[in-house]
Amino acid sequence: MAQDTFPAAPRRQPALLHAAGSLRAALTEVAQAFETLTGVQVEPAYAPSGLLRERLAKGEAAEVFASANMDHPAALAEAGLAEPVVLFARNELCAFVRPGLMVTAETVLERMLDPSIRLGTSTPKADPSGDYAFEVFARAEALMPGARAALEAKALQLTGGPSSAAAPDGVNAYGHELARGEADIFLAYCTNAQPLAREQPGVTLVRLPPALAVGADYGLTVMSAASPNGYRLAMFILSQAGQEILAKHGFAAPVLPNSGSK
Repeated sequence: MAQDTFPAAPRRQPALLHAAGSLRAALTEVAQAFETLTGVQVEPAYAPSGLLRERLAKGEAAEVFASANMDHPAALAEAGLAEPVVLFARNELCAFVRPGLMVTAETVLERMLDPSIRLGTSTPKADPSGDYAFEVFARAEALMPGARAALEAKALQLTGGPSSAAAPDGVNAYGHELARGEADIFLAYCTNAQPLAREQPGVTLVRLPPALAVGADYGLTVMSAASPNGYRLAMFILSQAGQEILAKHGFAAPVLPNSGSK
């Protein structure tokens, strides 16, 4: 593969990256590759996408915004604060199950509805992962009348909110909640499979059946006041090198040749 090349850039000005927490591992590696190639330092800030959008709308210094949905960067673009949004990655929601609990794709809805099962999600509106979980609940209604209200009522919004307890540094937030018994089943992005396999091998990933499956489109925008280095970083994320790193971390990378949704 031919190496991507970029024009010489002023090294004194870092590229500012604001990105969804689910992108931390992948974009950390992307940033390292970008720094090696260009000599431009990347200063990242990772947090739930909805909370990042609020910060950027209030004027926090920013250049590249990588969101776990299309809506949050689109809102900034509509407000005249950012450029048009580009789809740069796709994810999907899965159920992560604590050790010792038997759940399959065929029984996942029944298990989530079980009153004895603690069902964890992230926080809707603040974190797109929570919004996607509630989309799963809406889909469940077509399979079982009353399921949506029951799931929304019992869902424990454990992560992604402004007052959510943070996991220890370097520890997967969803695995942390499963490990400390706050949830028996946690609906979260399928890309959490890699870190959870390292940290908690006993946790099971269950892919949702087609009738419940919800995909996640990730949107990238460049803030209107971005420096040339910010634009360089955005282009590198969209380049073949950047997309291959995203794919390595379990994302579907739509810019890669012949790529498709996972």
